[in-house]
Amino acid sequence: MGPCRALGLGLGLGLGLGLLLGVLGGAASGPHSLRYFIVAVSEPSPGVPQFVAFAEMDGNVIARYDSETVRMVPVADWMADNLYQQYRDSVAQLSQRAQQNTQVDLGTLPGRYNQSGGAHTLQEMYGCDLLEGGRSSGFYQMAYDGRDFIAFDMGTMTFTAADVVAEITKRKWEDEGEADGRKQRLENICIEVLRKYVSYGQAALERKEPPTVRVLGKEAQGILTLYCRAYGFYPRLITISWLKNGEVRDHETERGSIVPNSDGTYYTWASIVARPEDKDKYRCRVEHASMLEPGLFAWEPESKLFTIVLAVVVAIVAVIIMIAGFAFWKYKSAKKKKGYGMASSTDGESGGSGTAITA
Repeated sequence: MGPCRALGLGLGLGLGLGLLLGVLGGAASGPHSLRYFIVAVSEPSPGVPQFVAFAEMDGNVIARYDSETVRMVPVADWMADNLYQQYRDSVAQLSQRAQQNTQVDLGTLPGRYNQSGGAHTLQEMYGCDLLEGGRSSGFYQMAYDGRDFIAFDMGTMTFTAADVVAEITKRKWEDEGEADGRKQRLENICIEVLRKYVSYGQAALERKEPPTVRVLGKEAQGILTLYCRAYGFYPRLITISWLKNGEVRDHETERGSIVPNSDGTYYTWASIVARPEDKDKYRCRVEHASMLEPGLFAWEPESKLFTIVLAVVVAIVAVIIMIAGFAFWKYKSAKKKKGYGMASSTDGESGGSGTAITA
């Protein structure tokens, strides 16, 4: 049994769970994404299992399986709350079958590549997206030893082989009509599983957390680099653009990847190079689902910020001094009044000598 059989079973790892659950199409608004990842190695080592598979929903890991624990473990709380043990056990069994077949592939492919020995890896990535307006898409990719091997394009219903060895698998899949089956699994089953997962974790998956945006500047050798950084936002999709005099400068902008934080939110950045004298012409525009309208952010040089902060501190200190002075004045006034009262009482008892003191 070569790659053509083993890779087909890879889809069963995640999608089989949907069949076991008896998935039903539920209401789920896009965009949402469901991804499955498989990594198999021919020579496992401590900390590197022979087979690892995990599922991601909207960029966050929701479930994991590996050949050392031999268990499907929900990572997201809402997955743990909704997946009963019998389903977890069934998915673990599917994963074991996938593991066995990837090992067959790892025994076949080295021979086809004329490799006599050494450690080898097999990677699979597949999934589907639920887009705005109910549209959907899906994909499948495989890599061998970290290089592309074969990919499936659901839109064109074609397989793309990366080299002559992958052409063997491509021809076999085409002869067996594998494209139709793969499209059905991605377009129907995967989307139904995705909808079911959204119904389980809707509160977490469809929440909206606005980004915290900070603009920084770094000047060196007469060149100013402006950085626009967005922290703690959810969902993942965000657009950061640099504008000069109101015009978008995408061709001059460098962007970082959108990466997850440990709390399930995301972080990203965008930078642009400018002349120091033009710093006031630039604005960072941020667009996100949590924002009613795009936000515009400018760089405030540290000198200006220091002046503002210093002014605020001085104002606060002045207020504190005024309050303290007022309190001290009231204290002194009260003390004086108390002293006058005592003198008046004594004078009255001695026959009015107080009059002589005041005369």
